[in-house]
Amino acid sequence: WYHDNLTRHAAEALLLSNGQDGSYLLRKSNEREDLYSLSVRGKDSVKHFHIEHTGTSFKFGFNEFLDLKELVMHFANQPLIGSETGTLIILKHPYPRQVEEPSIYESVRVHTAMQTGRTESDLVPSAPSLGTKEGYLIKQGKIVKNWKTRWFTLHRNELKYFKDQTATEPIRALDLTECSAVQFDYSQERVNCFCLVFPLRTYYLCARTGIEADEWMKILRWKLSQIRKQMEQRDATLSS
Repeated sequence: WYHDNLTRHAAEALLLSNGQDGSYLLRKSNEREDLYSLSVRGKDSVKHFHIEHTGTSFKFGFNEFLDLKELVMHFANQPLIGSETGTLIILKHPYPRQVEEPSIYESVRVHTAMQTGRTESDLVPSAPSLGTKEGYLIKQGKIVKNWKTRWFTLHRNELKYFKDQTATEPIRALDLTECSAVQFDYSQERVNCFCLVFPLRTYYLCARTGIEADEWMKILRWKLSQIRKQMEQRDATLSS
């Protein structure tokens, strides 16, 4: 669960988008060479706590550890830490060491969750992919070919779109296992457009900028490549 040069902002984005209450990671502090930061997710925020390396020990709050093994054992047993607001946070889930990610993300190396009494040698990788994205896109209607702005969310193998960001129920959820291609589209009068090809319909979408369109296409194509890889592995297992 040590992330080396992961920034504070990237740690917050990582834990908020893919962690859970009690998820935590260790990274180098931006403040001093002898400081590390323990980033911990509460229910809806991330807190950062200093761990000081004195040269002969590691200091965390009132605790002092002689080496990294002792520090790891401490965190393997779910300690409590208090935030500035006075609430207590249980450290439950060290973030997994290796997670396959789209190339557009900052690479991370992490550990999996430890349970009480376990040590680092008991860890088994089990993290979900961080391949998620959300934002506004302009979508062409199916029958009436007008364009409307919709809020899109990408999570696992589903691309959902909503009336707006405040809506709780999606207008539709697209199963990406049925999508055959994601490609730029130049047939529309608009710019920054791309399309998703499904058996019964092709969805035409436009982003506000070329960079946004490129980001959506990259992560959607990466998602399709992961789906194909999983299907090939499943077919190979069945055939054997």
